[in-house]
Amino acid sequence: MATPRELTISSVMTQTLTPTIADRLRAIVGQNHVITHPDRLVAYESDGLTAYRVVPRAVVLPETTEQVSRVLAVLHGEGIDVVPRGAGTGLSGGALPTPDGVIVGTARMNRILSIDEQDRLATAQPGVINARLTEATAPYGLYYAPDPSSQSACTLGGNVAENSGGPHCLKYGVTSRYVTGLTVVLADGEVVRFGGAGTEAVPSLDLVGLFIGSEGCFGIATEIEVRLLPAPEGVRTLLGIFDTMEAAGRAVTDIMASGLMPAAVEIVDHATIVAVEASVFAAGYPIDAGAALVIEFDGTEAGLDDDADRAEQCCVAADAREVRRATSEEERLGLWKGRKKAFGAMGRIAPDLLVQDATVPRTRLPEVLARITEIGQEYDLKIANVFHAGDGNLHPNILFDRQNADELDRVEKASREIMSLCVSVGGTITGEHGVGVDKRGYMPLVHNEVELEMLRRARWVFDPNGNLNPGKVLP
Repeated sequence: MATPRELTISSVMTQTLTPTIADRLRAIVGQNHVITHPDRLVAYESDGLTAYRVVPRAVVLPETTEQVSRVLAVLHGEGIDVVPRGAGTGLSGGALPTPDGVIVGTARMNRILSIDEQDRLATAQPGVINARLTEATAPYGLYYAPDPSSQSACTLGGNVAENSGGPHCLKYGVTSRYVTGLTVVLADGEVVRFGGAGTEAVPSLDLVGLFIGSEGCFGIATEIEVRLLPAPEGVRTLLGIFDTMEAAGRAVTDIMASGLMPAAVEIVDHATIVAVEASVFAAGYPIDAGAALVIEFDGTEAGLDDDADRAEQCCVAADAREVRRATSEEERLGLWKGRKKAFGAMGRIAPDLLVQDATVPRTRLPEVLARITEIGQEYDLKIANVFHAGDGNLHPNILFDRQNADELDRVEKASREIMSLCVSVGGTITGEHGVGVDKRGYMPLVHNEVELEMLRRARWVFDPNGNLNPGKVLP
């Protein structure tokens, strides 16, 4: 198996798919839904992590569980690697093709199959965009809680694969808290059902929990049953503007230590603010600010104003130069825009972006952020920080040009230092973006060989031949 660095080399040759196999796949999904033309395949050469690029042999776009089953059976019988892909917004190379592999994409599997208002459940195909599920359930007074920053583009299947979180996971948790059942197609095309409404009380293996976060290595989820929540009665959103990142960090520490329970606490740094304000996503953040802190409370109306007042006092005590409070939904969305659209604005700084995803104890945030800044200076790299401050989930964005071999080498070295730093203070290598190809070399930092062997064995149970998303997660 090639190393991630080797996968960036242009000499990696992609095998072509034989006409016979291509015709068999077209007979299953339709003539227009098997992509083999080299120009069209380039669109699938990477996910959101553009440092690694490999053109697949083909892309197959099924529409139903039955079609996925038949496609995987064909590819399994031919010994061809399968790389599952949702919207391609992942940031760890989880959907990176292999030179001899075929992508099975879920873009056409975009139907919400049912909404159960009384039991607060919905069932959807994996290609349903995250935000669309909340839009569809809003008329029932319900919503889907996990809200990745890419929720306007990312899909539920990808959320399941990565166990995605989002800004509001501080209060509401990540994807695994909400998925109650899965229909899964295994590597050989077998269709199985894990969990489902009414099975919670039956003692059994938690196969739903095991599957979530498996990054496409166990199978392809084709139907996803999720728990919905009632829409909160009220929301209060604040934006604190600070001269320094350290001051913003103090405000976070004070807010969390005060006993408050925000739904979200998010920080963007100066470099990110400048990028956002120069883009079409401009949110009115002052470009000379050292950091901006978004704080949100939700729930019953009673007490929300008091919570917001106390959070504002914490910001003022930490030397916030300004604290804004939304008075309408439009203003609330405006305060969030700078945070939600941060990744999209990074393209103004550099053509390529590597987003790290370590999580550290909140109390260690100031020293870790200071050291990350030093690492960027030592390797002469631009690093912009956007992160979930409430639970210590960091997203240092290393900005670079992958055409510059020397810079790419420095990115890899700086990235390893950042990961080692976060682990050394009691953190871990990923909070919500997964391991993919980018972090598989860091797995020994947090797992010993016995644990890694157990992970391999779990993978072999689902995919004994190793054809599903090979080269991901495990070193």
